[in-house]
Amino acid sequence: MTPAPNNKLFRYAEALQTLNDDGRLRLLKPRSGIDFVSNDYLALANAPQIRDAVIAALEAGTPIGSGGSRSLRGNCAEHERLESYAAQFFGADAALFFAAGYVANFAVLTTLPQRGDLLVLDTLVHASIHEGARAGRAEHRDGGHNDAQAMDDTIKTWRAEGGTGRVWLVVESLYSMDGDFAPLEQLIALAERHDAFLMVDEAHATGIYGPQGRGLTAPFEGRENLIVIHTCGKALGAAGALVTMTRVLRDFMVNRCRPFIFSTAPSPLVALAVQQALMLLHDEPERPQRLLDLIQFTHREFEARFGRRLSNSQILPYIVGDNARAMTLAAAMQARGFDIRGIRPPTVPAGTARLRISLTLNVGEAEVLAMLDALDEETKGAAR
Repeated sequence: MTPAPNNKLFRYAEALQTLNDDGRLRLLKPRSGIDFVSNDYLALANAPQIRDAVIAALEAGTPIGSGGSRSLRGNCAEHERLESYAAQFFGADAALFFAAGYVANFAVLTTLPQRGDLLVLDTLVHASIHEGARAGRAEHRDGGHNDAQAMDDTIKTWRAEGGTGRVWLVVESLYSMDGDFAPLEQLIALAERHDAFLMVDEAHATGIYGPQGRGLTAPFEGRENLIVIHTCGKALGAAGALVTMTRVLRDFMVNRCRPFIFSTAPSPLVALAVQQALMLLHDEPERPQRLLDLIQFTHREFEARFGRRLSNSQILPYIVGDNARAMTLAAAMQARGFDIRGIRPPTVPAGTARLRISLTLNVGEAEVLAMLDALDEETKGAAR
């Protein structure tokens, strides 16, 4: 029953009704069907090697919780071992572990860029980056999407207006809703030209791309002007995020980063699980290669049916446009046993509601073919 207008809950109920009328009301649904929606790209969330390591650690007395912040008693040996291993694995000077990718992005952007600096954000970066930019000290401006020239023009305009601080370019290496890649070589050159920092969120690339799954920034790790966020809750199958950077910036974060200082440290069991995932990548380079092969297979098969490619990555954005039509198509695919979800504004721009089809090693070629057959039938081959 909708509360009366004078009820304290009325404005919230009214907002929910507006979302429902626009086809944007979110509901939580249990997982079911064949996985074409998760970010468990390498199927490590249920990997027996990681599970066995966590069980062994529990039996050996490793606590579930850290019991405090890292600056107090919450700094566990598992955190330090993970950070040391991660820095070596990714080829960075140092690493710092956070409980979530959202927190890591927010933490970096509210700590390292200083008052008088400029953040130039790719338009399509994650919500956590936009939130961190708004909450931080530095000015922030839109730099277009995957457009190094637009970023360059933004910097030049800011300088012409009297900007004198440090510039920070902030991008993702692989965009989660469109499945497209950032022009990292151009962005590195741009950062060098402007003596700027480059922050790259590798959330959807870590574990899959680069040698041993070290990410698309692997050729550039170790540069003093590069900060990389390696999310651990997607291809690595666990939770949290590792920020790789120079030792100076890491020590500054430890001393000045409020989300780090005033938060209970992540579970030591999660830190152990992340390290096990990185070790698996080191020992099983064929695992990301299997996914890359499946990605190429899927794109070939999709193109054969629909006459076009949706992306070049494991993320396939099937644009529908209308919110209600996107959700109807998602429901039809779910009814046929394929867990595919609809994505609507504000997560994506207005008029671009879509199915976000995700490829993981939880499926094989047979499941992909069955899913594409179902999608073809449900849309009668009318891909947009």
